[in-house]
Amino acid sequence: MSTLLLTRSARRGATGGRSGATWARRLGIAAVVAYCLAPFYWMLVSSLRRPADQFSNAPLPAPVSFDNYMSAFDPHNGFGRALVNSLIVAGITTAVTLVVGIFAGYALARLHFRGKTLILTLIIAASMFPPIILVVPLLRLFTDIAWINTYQAMIIPSMSFALPLAVWNLTAFFRQMPTELEKAAQVDGCTPAQAFRKVMLPLAAPGVFTTAILVFILSWNEFLIAVSVVNEPQKMTANVILSLFTGAYKYDQPFGTQMAAGVVVTLPLVVAVLFFQRRIVDGLTAGGLK
Repeated sequence: MSTLLLTRSARRGATGGRSGATWARRLGIAAVVAYCLAPFYWMLVSSLRRPADQFSNAPLPAPVSFDNYMSAFDPHNGFGRALVNSLIVAGITTAVTLVVGIFAGYALARLHFRGKTLILTLIIAASMFPPIILVVPLLRLFTDIAWINTYQAMIIPSMSFALPLAVWNLTAFFRQMPTELEKAAQVDGCTPAQAFRKVMLPLAAPGVFTTAILVFILSWNEFLIAVSVVNEPQKMTANVILSLFTGAYKYDQPFGTQMAAGVVVTLPLVVAVLFFQRRIVDGLTAGGLK
């Protein structure tokens, strides 16, 4: 009898320990999420205040006002056009980077040649250069070739920052995929190119999708190059236009308008990551035999 009681007590203790550890992990996750989302929450709350209450510290807007959003999309700000410019730059950068990254990643994962490790090292090392050191050379180059105030002046540098990430990520993904899949396709009559296009590329969809999301976010958030090579409002991206917002008078601080524009710029990325989080995780962890 005493042995039975001791066994039950031990089970209850073990269950209680596991439950406590589970709650501790949940609290830790909740704390990290709150810490990461707190700036966005405050930006959203500030954007929904009335202009007269823009410096209030209340945790909720009272009353809720959309005046800041109307001001952000006022035609004289050019914010709507800037969003289109950001979409053009980020979209083209993502598409071209994916095309180059897929072929480069597949070649580096499948081909065996001398210096492959060195090439991969140089690719990842290229992403470590801070963008600020490239601004002056790029500005001089783009001035000489008449690329100032053009889309390509923003797209080409964005690709140089995004390509190392894309190539490295896709190389790691293609390496996880078994070569037997290609050999089986070639036995069935496919050429190497057809085996890649019809077998490997569809299986690589999770990795390609993940890379596309990461590259798009990187390109969408780019600011330094865009503010340096473009000075025409018609070609500026949303991040640049947002930094140039002014109030109704010379010394006004358009805090609420900036917060509203910041929410508009940030919200699509937050929604995309939350909506596609499972695909992103699958792309980072999945192999060819899932």
